[in-house]
Amino acid sequence: MTGIVILLVALAAATAFGLHRRATDGRSRATDGSRAPHLTRDDLGADLGTARTFVQFSSSVCTPCRRTRTLLESVTAERPDVAYVDLDAESRLDLADRFGVLRTPTVLVLDPDGAVAHRIVGQPRRADVLALLEPSPEPPVGAPTGATVR
Repeated sequence: MTGIVILLVALAAATAFGLHRRATDGRSRATDGSRAPHLTRDDLGADLGTARTFVQFSSSVCTPCRRTRTLLESVTAERPDVAYVDLDAESRLDLADRFGVLRTPTVLVLDPDGAVAHRIVGQPRRADVLALLEPSPEPPVGAPTGATVR
């Protein structure tokens, strides 16, 4: 009886993990770029984009990395203001450690100053990548800024 309970708990945990991973894999998360270290041309060995830079951490045996590379190369080919840099996580452990890269592909989306604005872990969807290139909407003139004055 104890064996069956352990098996059911293990199956439930594995199912929960799988559902969580499926829901979050490839999704963009905004980050607080002011708290993370910035990336520079010297770090990357390439110029930053004037709008955005996609920095992909890959590994040689990673199939989703190849698909992510193809996607990001096609997006950046259409946008001269967006740069793409593919880094081998194994050969750039310094940067992988600095930015907490635990699996590949991991894509850091940099603002023009090299601050990490978004982070994508897993293979992103094209629509999500394109949405990251859209300008942020400006609040209407006279809209509250969040501060309350009494």
